[in-house]
Amino acid sequence: MTLWVDKNRPTTLDKLSYHHELTSHLKKMAETLDIPHLLFYGPEGAGKKTRIMTLLRQIFGPGAEKIRMDTRTFQTTSSRSVEVNILSSNYHIEINPSDAGIYDRVIVQELIKEIAQTQQVNSSSLKKFKVVVIHDADTLSKNAQHALRRTMEKYM
Repeated sequence: MTLWVDKNRPTTLDKLSYHHELTSHLKKMAETLDIPHLLFYGPEGAGKKTRIMTLLRQIFGPGAEKIRMDTRTFQTTSSRSVEVNILSSNYHIEINPSDAGIYDRVIVQELIKEIAQTQQVNSSSLKKFKVVVIHDADTLSKNAQHALRRTMEKYM
């Protein structure tokens, strides 16, 4: 049994009924595949995740909606193990590193580094970018935010 909100959630950019200018801008980016680093922000329930998922579907097709949940273990510098739940499809990965508390920096650095260094499965694809969705990035510690910036500058 699915929730009403999930069952009736828009699945394409054309079905989004608000912020039409933003939607048309995202459509153009999806068509040209010239996509910079994007930051979606707004209050809870504003449709950020819906807009992201419709953009992924526009770019990659319906396979972007086939999401699986994994648990990853990261080693901290103090040899402590931290487990984090990760949602992913063949085309993107979603993480909420603030779930790890003070170890969010380690998770952000290791995950971005790992994703940047892996090759795409379909190397003949025209899509030469990787998608990482970081939920609640505003709640990351200052160290994690700086680590995210440095890691992206180095690897992406």
